[in-house]
Amino acid sequence: MKKWTVSRADAARVRRIISSTDLSPLLAEVMAARGYDTAESLAGFFNGEELSDPFLLADMDRAVDAVNAAIEREERICIFGDYDCDGITSAAILYGYLLSMGADVSVILPERDEGYGLSIAAVDKMHNDGVSLIITVDNGISAIEEAKHINELGMSLVVTDHHQPLEVLPDAIAVVDPHRRDCLSPFKKLCGAGVVLKLCAALDGGDYGMVCEQYLDLATIATVADVVPLVGENRIIVSQGLRLLKNTENVGLLSLLEQCGTSPESVTSTVTAYTLAPRINASSRFGSPMTAFNMLTAEDDTASEYASELIRLNSLRKAAESGIMSEIAAIIDSDPKLLRGRVLTVAGKGWHCGVIGIVASKLVEIYEKPVLVISIGDDGLARGSARSVDGFNVFKCFDSCRELLIKYGGHELAGGLTVSEENIPALREMIESYALAQHPVMPRLVLNADKLLCGADLTYENAVSLSAAEPFGRDNPEPLFAISGAEIKAVYPLKNGEYTKTDITVDGVAVSALFFKVKAADFTLKTGDRIDLMANMLPNEYKGNRSVSLKAVDYRLHGLKQDRFFAACDVYEKFRRGEGVEKSLLAKGLPSRAELVEVYKYIAACRDAHTFESLYARIQSESINAFKLRIIIDVFCDTGLLEYSPSTGRIKSTVPKARVDIDTSETLKKLRAMIQ
Repeated sequence: MKKWTVSRADAARVRRIISSTDLSPLLAEVMAARGYDTAESLAGFFNGEELSDPFLLADMDRAVDAVNAAIEREERICIFGDYDCDGITSAAILYGYLLSMGADVSVILPERDEGYGLSIAAVDKMHNDGVSLIITVDNGISAIEEAKHINELGMSLVVTDHHQPLEVLPDAIAVVDPHRRDCLSPFKKLCGAGVVLKLCAALDGGDYGMVCEQYLDLATIATVADVVPLVGENRIIVSQGLRLLKNTENVGLLSLLEQCGTSPESVTSTVTAYTLAPRINASSRFGSPMTAFNMLTAEDDTASEYASELIRLNSLRKAAESGIMSEIAAIIDSDPKLLRGRVLTVAGKGWHCGVIGIVASKLVEIYEKPVLVISIGDDGLARGSARSVDGFNVFKCFDSCRELLIKYGGHELAGGLTVSEENIPALREMIESYALAQHPVMPRLVLNADKLLCGADLTYENAVSLSAAEPFGRDNPEPLFAISGAEIKAVYPLKNGEYTKTDITVDGVAVSALFFKVKAADFTLKTGDRIDLMANMLPNEYKGNRSVSLKAVDYRLHGLKQDRFFAACDVYEKFRRGEGVEKSLLAKGLPSRAELVEVYKYIAACRDAHTFESLYARIQSESINAFKLRIIIDVFCDTGLLEYSPSTGRIKSTVPKARVDIDTSETLKKLRAMIQ
């Protein structure tokens, strides 16, 4: 169960915003809760219309001079990019612009198995091809040795990147990166394509007009796909770029949208993130990044062929993800103690390295803890990808394990590593030791609502007003609201049971709530239940009728005290891991025979399967806390009275073949021994 928090905006701040802007009271509360408390900060958020002078980026003048000189001397230029969406679109932007300038230009995008960034082998290939000037996009800031080799071969290098630089910069003609300490550009959080867009504008004399008209659609896709903060100049890029994307003339994008069944007019930041970006990324995960590049730069019917290939590759990506998720579920069910770890570390043979990061992200959502997914290759090397929750630093964790690792990198919330297969068990233990030392109580996955809604807030006008804060993305998420004590009036399956819809009332106001992540068969709520929700608010208009619906992000039965729940769960996890727990706390988990009978009768009387969380919400009492209920479930599983799937959390009663003696439960024996 995710931890919920709700922001509370200062009332005086909200009044100031309402009096000085035309924002709706609801949006004013959202903005105030997010820290926008002055007219200047709001104006900067809503009214930004211009990108800063590209020449404020350090070395931009030198980069322009180098590119112009190479074109004038008719030298061969090669753009070296990356295999992800940002790197591919960055290369497409710069390639298109340089072609329009009459440059002799080519592109190299490394295959995913070749690794990220410039390599000596790639430099040698470009040298053999007669390249005089190499321009990196979305990489190059750490290419220290490669830059030396380029100089030794008599070639020139211009670096454009957006990643953090090392202490020493590459020895290049120009190193354009907003994160340079001496860079005067006011906005630092551009993606690689954003930096390339500025290079093209600088090559055009500093004017963004033509460059944005031609390439802002591609820069928008990259900005959304790379999950950079959608504030400041990134907000300008995406806001204006989405308008251009709706009217794009890019043949490849039009073909891709058509084959996805999406009209250009309906493109939003969400469509970009979940429809366009994954298919562009699929080109390198299951094929070559050049497929996506060729689609984005095609000017004829071949664009449709490339788009079709991306659709096919994305289907392979989905199938691979599904297969790995199924294997991991089976691994967890056969070895439940994996879930008791502070970090979930799972490993398997031959898992596709191009998707294990996506799988790790999904597992974080399901199990609400940091996750490391490791793919073991035939060469005895294992490559892992980690995703985390706020508060648990992946890079620091990997750094604490460096004696076991061949290679590692990353940041607070994500990272990758390479380790010998034989060292995986030791790595798992070392990760757990680090997590215990740094976090006696592990950080949890948290959902934060911008406001607690009441029924009066659920109006069509309020829902429409929220669109003024678009585009939504990192650091500017779609407004999330908490709703307390709604009553379910009806439950319906949608799309053959793949989704669930409910009719609810909030303070007497009737709305529909949509549960897109919950199959009807797995929905544990019923008519008459009072529930709490975390949800987005959406406006609806159909045949002139206007209404509001809620898109549920998370839900639970009303009245659950989460702090009490989490504290008891922490005690259970420590008990199962064999960590020290006070006897007084352990005693609170020891069930009486009457409590065992009460829980079993309740489960047996219900035809529907439960999850632990849903069962706890219905059966909790002053005496039955979450720790005790987990013990009771374990006791019943030990003795064959219940079946429990660790991977899904589903619980159901069984009919025992013989008389059951509860005292034979290993869980009960262990708990009693520790208490005594």
